[in-house]
Amino acid sequence: MTGHATLFAAPPEARARHAGKEFREPSSVRASSKRRPDIQLARASRVEFRSRYLVGIPDRTAAADIMSFAASLSSTVALRATPLAKSKPRVAAKPRAVSVRAMAPTQDELKKLVGYKSVDDHVESGMVVGLGTGSTAYFAVERLGQKIASGELTDIVAIPTSVRTKEQAESLKIPLCTLNEKSILDVAIDGADEVDPDLALVKGGGGALLREKMVEVMAKKFVVIVDESKLCKGLGPGFPLPVEITPFCHMHTLRTIADLPSVKGCEAVLRMGSSSTNKPDGDEIAVTDNGNYIVDLHFKEPIKDVNAAASELKNTVGVVDHGLFVGMSYQVIVAGSDGIKVAGTGGEKAWW
Repeated sequence: MTGHATLFAAPPEARARHAGKEFREPSSVRASSKRRPDIQLARASRVEFRSRYLVGIPDRTAAADIMSFAASLSSTVALRATPLAKSKPRVAAKPRAVSVRAMAPTQDELKKLVGYKSVDDHVESGMVVGLGTGSTAYFAVERLGQKIASGELTDIVAIPTSVRTKEQAESLKIPLCTLNEKSILDVAIDGADEVDPDLALVKGGGGALLREKMVEVMAKKFVVIVDESKLCKGLGPGFPLPVEITPFCHMHTLRTIADLPSVKGCEAVLRMGSSSTNKPDGDEIAVTDNGNYIVDLHFKEPIKDVNAAASELKNTVGVVDHGLFVGMSYQVIVAGSDGIKVAGTGGEKAWW
C-alpha cells in the first residue's frame, strides 16, 4: 500500500483527525491522567506525535518513525513510573581549614601611616609648621587639617613649600603664612626620594626642592616620612639627583655640573614637561614654581662623597640649589610591611 500512511499504526486521535472528527479521551482516562505523571508525559508526547505523524507521510517512513518513537515513549514512561531507589542519607562534609593570608599594605597605605604619625607625634597647638610637598607629605597635610577641624589643634600656622601644598592646605582651612612673616618653625614635615644610613636625603623629585630646603632648614625639627622603598645604602643610583638652575644659558650650566669632580660620570638630563616628575611627559622644558629649570643627575654608582657633592653643586654659578639635604634630618619615620620604625633622634640607629 502506497501514498498514505496506514492508519492502524497511529493512535486514536490521529485516526479521528483523518476521519474529520474531534477526538475526546474517555472521562476515566482524563481523570486518571491528573493523578498519573506517566500518563501526563504520554499526553504531552502526543503533541509531538501529531506534528510528525499526520496523514500524508509515505508508508515506510511513517512506519519506521512510529516504531522508533513508540519504543522511546514506552521506555520514557516506564522510566518515569519506576520508583526511585532509596537514597542514603548525606553525611555533612567536615569543614576544611582555610588559611587567611594577611594582605600587605599598599604603598599609599604606608605613606598614610607615616604622614598621620608625624603630625600626631610632633605637632602641638600654637606651633609654626612647615608643610612639605609630594605624595607622602600630602597625608601629613591631610592629618593636620583633620585635627584643626576637630579642634584638637588650635593656634596653628603653617608654611607650605609649593603651590600644590598651598592649595591643599587652603582647601582644608589651615592658616598659612610665609617665611616673610615667620622665619623660625617649630617643626617641618616632608617626604624624601632616598634616605641613606646617615639620614642624608635626595629630595626634589616633585620639583619643589628650593622652597622645601628654604623652609625645612629653618625648622627646629625636620621630620622625614617615607616608606621602606626609599631606604638605600648610598645616594644616587636609586633616584636621580635634581639640581635647580637658572634658565639663562641653561645648557652651559648643565655641562658645567656634569663635569664637577664629585659627580663625575653622571648623566645630566634637562627635565621636560611637568616639573613635578622626573619622567619626561612633554616637549617643553619643565619650569619650577620659581621660574627655574631642573637638571636631573643619573648615577650608576653611589655618590662617593655626599658632602663634597653638595658643596660643589651649591658653589657652581648658575645653580640655584640642589636636592641633597645633608645634616638636616631630626628624625626619619619609616613604614614597612612589619610596621613603623623610627630612626634618628628619639629612635634607633639606621638599620638599613
